Amino acid sequence: MFSSLDTTVNKSDQGGRAQRLFAAVVLAALDDAIADDKKYGNGAEQIARWARSRDGREVLMCAGIDPNERCVKGMIEFVKKGIRTSVALSREESDRQAEAA
Repeated sequence: MFSSLDTTVNKSDQGGRAQRLFAAVVLAALDDAIADDKKYGNGAEQIARWARSRDGREVLMCAGIDPNERCVKGMIEFVKKGIRTSVALSREESDRQAEAA
């Protein structure tokens, strides 16, 4: 009885791990686009091209993100802000933005 329950829980956990892995790929793509934007000034175009490509759409879907045009525009705006994902996801940045608002 417990072996089938363990199998179900393990499969569910594997799906979550796979989704987090693809989310990390999306964050890396955003960081790369931010670096390109700072260096060459074309990061927004790069992330838009990637997100609209077949591979980009597939990665976004596997990360649990709906790859629609609203998502692409949000990614472009994120890249234009120029804040690295590790900084943007930190508690200090969240507190700073809350104080600014």
